[in-house]
Amino acid sequence: MRSARRLDIPAVPGAFDTAADRYDALVGANPGYHAALRESARRLGLAGDGAGARVLDLGCGTGASTAALLAVAPKATIVAVDASAGMLARARTKRWPGSVTFRHARAEALSEALSEALSEAPPEAGLDGPFDAVFAAYLVRNVADPDALLSNVLGLLRPGAPLVVHEYSVRDSALARAIWSLVCWTVIIPAGTLATRDHRLFTYLWRSVIRFDGAARFRERLRGAGFADVASTTFGGWQRGIVHTFVGRRAGAR
Repeated sequence: MRSARRLDIPAVPGAFDTAADRYDALVGANPGYHAALRESARRLGLAGDGAGARVLDLGCGTGASTAALLAVAPKATIVAVDASAGMLARARTKRWPGSVTFRHARAEALSEALSEALSEAPPEAGLDGPFDAVFAAYLVRNVADPDALLSNVLGLLRPGAPLVVHEYSVRDSALARAIWSLVCWTVIIPAGTLATRDHRLFTYLWRSVIRFDGAARFRERLRGAGFADVASTTFGGWQRGIVHTFVGRRAGAR
């Protein structure tokens, strides 16, 4: 068992590096995990099969969010970014269409990573210009300055284009906090510790969700960053009031 020292935000990507090989199995045991990601991806509102759309997948991890995007928009061009080299290495072992590009970067350094992606992409890749949509799953509570991140993302979207954030948020509900803590301490933390022999990432997960914005506060944060038409929904089952889809758009006509 590793040191009991708590993780802080800069150390989180390294902890994901360590857990990468077992991460898919752990989240696969979570009922509704992948279905909820697909439902949030649908909230991007990409037309038809997504042909011609340029989508940024922030915090792609081992590719679960990327797969959700492809399930709802199989012809979209996707740039998938994550700060964990280990998670990206795991993602790259999977079979992906040529329209998917993976980049290693912290969300706070998006501009540099995307400039590199644009410079290397062939013209037919369709990566020139702003993105038609941004998807961020389980990311925002893991960055040190979420307001700066959201402002950065706003600038990457073309007018009228959506941001969808798929995230845990329990602060608005005592019941949701209690259920989240129960699930973490009876299932997630024991299972994660058994699989990786290191409890820190999983206790960090519990703590980061407890500390994160309530849904109302996060909607305010999106509006403060300049997003319009902000709304959110939650899911059914044990995830009700715990996992949310947040939607906002860059103002302007499509």
